[in-house]
Amino acid sequence: MISNFSYKSSWLKAGVTVLALGLSQACSETVQAAEKSDISTQSVSAFDAQMTALAASIDARMLTDVPVPVPADAGGGYTHEQHKQNGKTIYEAGMLYQHTGDEKYKNFARDILLDYAELYPTLGLHPEHKPSTAGQLFWQGLNEAVWLVYVIQGYETFRDDLSPQAREKIETGVLNPMADFLSIGSPQTFDRIHNHGTWAAAAVGMTGYVLGQQERVEKSLLGLSQDGEAGFLKQMDMLFSPDGYYAEGPYYQRYAMMPFVLFSQAIEKNEPERKIFEYRDGIVLKAIRATVQQSYAGKFFPINDAIREKGLNTVELKYGLAVAYDLTNDPTLLGAVQLQDGSVVPTPEGRKLLDDIAAGKAKPFEFKSLELRDGRNGDEGALMVLRSGPESDASAVVMKATTQGLGHGHFDKLGLLYYDNASEVVADYGAVRFLNVEAKFGGRYLPENDSYGKQTIAHNTLVVDEKSHYDGDWRESQKFSPDVLKFGNINGVQVAAAEVDTAYEGVNLQRVVAMVPREDGIAPYVIDILRGQSGDGHVYDLPVHYKGQLIETNFPLEHETTQMNVFGKANGYQHLWQRAVSPELEGQQDMSWLIGDKFYTMTFAVDGPYKAYLTELGANDPNHNFRKEQALILRTEADNAGFVSVYESHGRYDNDEEVTVFDGSSVEQISTDKLETATAYTVSMKNGDVVTIYLADDTQADQTHKISHKNKQVEWSGAVHVTQ
Repeated sequence: MISNFSYKSSWLKAGVTVLALGLSQACSETVQAAEKSDISTQSVSAFDAQMTALAASIDARMLTDVPVPVPADAGGGYTHEQHKQNGKTIYEAGMLYQHTGDEKYKNFARDILLDYAELYPTLGLHPEHKPSTAGQLFWQGLNEAVWLVYVIQGYETFRDDLSPQAREKIETGVLNPMADFLSIGSPQTFDRIHNHGTWAAAAVGMTGYVLGQQERVEKSLLGLSQDGEAGFLKQMDMLFSPDGYYAEGPYYQRYAMMPFVLFSQAIEKNEPERKIFEYRDGIVLKAIRATVQQSYAGKFFPINDAIREKGLNTVELKYGLAVAYDLTNDPTLLGAVQLQDGSVVPTPEGRKLLDDIAAGKAKPFEFKSLELRDGRNGDEGALMVLRSGPESDASAVVMKATTQGLGHGHFDKLGLLYYDNASEVVADYGAVRFLNVEAKFGGRYLPENDSYGKQTIAHNTLVVDEKSHYDGDWRESQKFSPDVLKFGNINGVQVAAAEVDTAYEGVNLQRVVAMVPREDGIAPYVIDILRGQSGDGHVYDLPVHYKGQLIETNFPLEHETTQMNVFGKANGYQHLWQRAVSPELEGQQDMSWLIGDKFYTMTFAVDGPYKAYLTELGANDPNHNFRKEQALILRTEADNAGFVSVYESHGRYDNDEEVTVFDGSSVEQISTDKLETATAYTVSMKNGDVVTIYLADDTQADQTHKISHKNKQVEWSGAVHVTQ
């Protein structure tokens, strides 16, 4: 019985261990599977139950034919999904053979691979291939590499037990030709510093270890020319910062983690002298922890090209946490596993996770306020996260002061996200894409991802003259990054600040975000200061993409009730309907909305006269590709513009008890004082609390300042200071 299987080794012989099964079925289904195998549910561990469920799944697949169709569809289509499933089936059958010794699993996987050995030599480029990243079995080489990563792990478990004839046919028919295609046949991808290149290097290198081909391994590690200017080690050098931040952002950090972790494990087993897990001060382990930290309430921060639904339950992170815990025995990693759905990787590392959790060794994973530096040397800006507590759903603010994020990056230097009460309050759209939904552009990124999702107006940062940062040229944007002015605690207030003067010619953008604790235990105030400075006149727009239901504004609005006009002509503006506009406003205003059981109020003030617009996403969208999102856009025309906003959570909404407590803004006054060498932004609350944020004209870190403000002498060094 499967519950009594024993491991041949705690490592597969080539060090190529296995992926998570994605067994996130309900507990009742797992128990039912165990019962079918005559295992007493009283004695079945959680890990044994998962393996039993896997066996039941494979056994069911063995009762039907496994199609190996000629490739026809792009992502999400029938042939794409069938080949993807077949790769996982080969892998899973191999894992069951490894653990049970039952030859039916070996024979099942062997027969599927023999079919691929017949098909693969007949293929040219995929009929729906992407010219820059073409595949043969799949529409892009990336999917081909992922398939090989799965398959080579399964194949390794039974390779030595195959007949010489079967082994020869499989290796000459599909494994070697695919490894060749992904490397020497696709140099533009294989030698690329990018997640596609990482997957290709891992697939080819792991194949090299399993088939005893050291030259493949060397090319994977060092690039096709083996000079170290490309390949896996160069990717580890270039794609991660010293803090473990991945250049393309958390969504792709999650995706790229799998090949980094799997190939590193294979290297460690076969060539331990390389000390791969010590490389760059343990960069792989740092990256695993950083990935968890880049999440809120179980979902990753959706910056750049991100599918918003992705979170801690992803197979890549399950494997990463298992490896990290096995290497470190850090009990807080068990706490991170407890935030997932209960399934783990079907390996000794996975068993260790569940056994140690059952033994009570887990400690809570602490989410922290942290500065994740960007760039290989950590000097290209940072992703800055402020949190009010260690819980995954404590209030959090994210400021994106990073580089572009390569081709998957978005044009939002100094962008902002705000979370509270397990909800997004001020949100990022993420990617315009229906992942693997064939009817929606073959599951690819939709055209609106470029025309809106990447544009600056789609984010919560300053837009100048209705143009995106760097005129929407990602290669130009990649050359520059914001300067971090401050990250840390000042007099009990958490602060993140940065500036950039390259997003627009002749315009300097600065942002300061402060998280101010409240004595009443309610979620902290968030003070946001954003200003643009120029010697010439400009139109400055501050979009705030808020979630929830609008409740009230304290300023008048003229609403469109019978028809709507498009808000602008280009750079994402053409996708916004103008729902309402205010008359010209001055001074302090506020707006409130409801999310779940909490009310949120944004109290704001702008230097000089301004207008407020309410917009809705959906214009020029004939294929209904957008979600229905909304925004408040504050607009002013001036040489220099300053926006000060205070966000607060308050009140209570209980639908069951029909109770509503709505407090409205607790901000008494927002005032701005231009001093001799700095500007003072003061927020006075109705309860008597006063917070002043000083932003110096000279933002150099070593510059000292001494000013008089409201009959007090204030001294500090650096760009930002806070008093309470």
